[in-house]
Amino acid sequence: MYSSNAFDGHPQKPGASTPPPPLVDGVPVQTMNPEYGNNAGLQARPVNDVPWSSGLFSCFGDVPICCLSFWCPCITFGRIAELVDRGSVSCPVNGAIYTAITLLTGCGCCYSCFCRSRMRQQYQLQEAPCPDCLVHFCCESCALTQEYRELERQGFDMSIGWYGNMDRQNRGIPMAPVPPAGMMK
Repeated sequence: MYSSNAFDGHPQKPGASTPPPPLVDGVPVQTMNPEYGNNAGLQARPVNDVPWSSGLFSCFGDVPICCLSFWCPCITFGRIAELVDRGSVSCPVNGAIYTAITLLTGCGCCYSCFCRSRMRQQYQLQEAPCPDCLVHFCCESCALTQEYRELERQGFDMSIGWYGNMDRQNRGIPMAPVPPAGMMK
C-alpha cells in the first residue's frame, strides 16, 4: 500500500512525489566506492590534491610576513592556529604554547607541523614539497609564511582572528567558505 522512500527509510503515500536527494556539501572523499561499483559519472578531485597558492620558498614575495615569521614566529603561528582551530584556542594562547615549546626544546616546529597537517586537511592541500614535519623542521619561517599567505588567499583577515572573521562574514562581507566541522579530523 505504501512505497518505501529510499532517502529516509520511511513509508510514503502512493502518488506522492519523492523528495530530491539531500544536497551534498564538501569535497567527495573517494572517486571509487567498491560497495556501489564504479562511480564513473562522478568527477571528484582526489583528497589533498589542491596545490598551495604560493610556493614554500616564495616567502620573500611577502616581506613583512616573512620578517614576522622569522623574528616572531609565535605571532605568525598563533594567528594561523587560531583560524585553523576555528577559535577554540586564541592567538595569544597558541603563541604562548609555541614559545614555551621553543624555549624548552628548541623545536617549536614539533607543535606547528601538526597545525599545518590540520590546515592541509581542511583545504585539501597537497603535502608538498615533503612531509609536514620535515617542512617545519627544515624551514620553519618559510612554512609559516606559506600557511599565513594561504589563509589570506582563502579570504581571512589574519589580524582580526577567528571571531572577527566570523563577525565579518555574518555582516555580509565576502570571505572564503569555511569547511564544515565534520570535514575536520
